Amino acid sequence: MVSVLIGVDDSEYADHALTWYAQNFHKPGNKVILLHCPESYINATTMSPGRVMELQREADGKTSELKKKFIDKASSLNVEAEFVCKAAEKPGHAIVDAAQELDATFIVTGTRGMGKIRRTILGSVSDFVVHHAHCPVLVCRHK
Repeated sequence: MVSVLIGVDDSEYADHALTWYAQNFHKPGNKVILLHCPESYINATTMSPGRVMELQREADGKTSELKKKFIDKASSLNVEAEFVCKAAEKPGHAIVDAAQELDATFIVTGTRGMGKIRRTILGSVSDFVVHHAHCPVLVCRHK
């Protein structure tokens, strides 16, 4: 069975990556896992505990909305998918680790299309995944 891991967040790039995958690569029977790495405020030490709890509730609410959005979108594209959250400081690490743990056949990710200098300064999730994944990676560039 082919197992596809698609990294998702609230960006148009993740939305485009799922659409492109569904229209160009998806085959019935593929196991599709939509992976999200939510923001975590558990280790925030410069804020009051009340503020940390408030921010964590907001992040949890955003994750619930994101899950509904992507499950509905996948369904509308005739893709049966499951939504998984994985906590990590960096999304690239979460994607690579989850792909290994879930024995993904390949990974699909979007990209912001940053230039070389911005990517060097800010880092790039897709760049990290391409260089560290144990399996092939399909990077969908948004026009």
